Amino acid sequence: MRRYLRVCVWICCALALAFAPAGAPAHAGREKALELFAYDASRPLDVREKRIRKEDGVEEYDLSFASPMGGRVTAYLLVPSGGKGPYAGILLMHGATGSRRSLLPGARILCRAGAVCLLPDAPFCGDRAEMGKRLVDINKPEQMRAGVIQSVVELRRAVDLLVARPDVDRKRIAFIGSSLGGSIGGILAGVEKRVAAYALLVASGSWHEAALKSRHPLARLARLGVSKQTIDKAATLLADVDPIHYVGHAAPSALLFQNGRRDTTVPAECAQAYQDAGSQPKVCKWYPSGHELDIDAFMDRAQWLHEKIGIGPVPRPAHNGGLNH
Repeated sequence: MRRYLRVCVWICCALALAFAPAGAPAHAGREKALELFAYDASRPLDVREKRIRKEDGVEEYDLSFASPMGGRVTAYLLVPSGGKGPYAGILLMHGATGSRRSLLPGARILCRAGAVCLLPDAPFCGDRAEMGKRLVDINKPEQMRAGVIQSVVELRRAVDLLVARPDVDRKRIAFIGSSLGGSIGGILAGVEKRVAAYALLVASGSWHEAALKSRHPLARLARLGVSKQTIDKAATLLADVDPIHYVGHAAPSALLFQNGRRDTTVPAECAQAYQDAGSQPKVCKWYPSGHELDIDAFMDRAQWLHEKIGIGPVPRPAHNGGLNH
């Protein structure tokens, strides 16, 4: 019996070593880490906007601004119509397969509740798509690392845009990020203190662990062609941009984690580790849903935003599309 137990322990240790990231460095010091996401805030934003819709109390603009990394960031800007302001400001970031359009229905509801909402496209997503490039690609860790850094820097620039607007109360700014956006948001929370509240939805704190443990069919299929050497390289290159290292420095900003118990894209253990790493004050909520959260999650988040940044009451939506992901 004892020999059997020793053999089991030996096998478990061998498997752990076999799948551990080889040579992954310790997380860089905080000052060095902050340098990764530094940018020249004195450069002009060069905002270009055109109103494309005015309906149901919302003025909607097709907007772009200059990226500190080169090129332009495409976005939607939603402004409450007919009010005086200043309003709360909400920055929303979509998931890996989404774009600025993904969270638009929910953003319109929040805008009618008294928030100026900004929805940018992440690099290589939506109207910024480039052939052969994806922001989340474990097979191209150098490109992915650069894309993560670019995403955070551009979101900081988006905060610049919000606080520069006379109709936005700079003390009442929040961030909502789903999936990829929720992971990127954890990094942003550690480096951007002008945001009072961060809602991080169905997200993981480790890029390579999410890729290894996700039970989503496409993730499983992608793993078939990925070697251990590639995973090790990705773990090493992405270690200093893993959100779990930053979300613990979000304070004094408030955190809201929302996750689905039936989520196969972000396994519960990855979501739980991310939640555990978050600084206080934080609220962690689980729902009987998958990667696409339910209407209750949206309503809970709206109430939390009411408490943290003072938006008005939100009516319960009739359907779930575009509220959470």
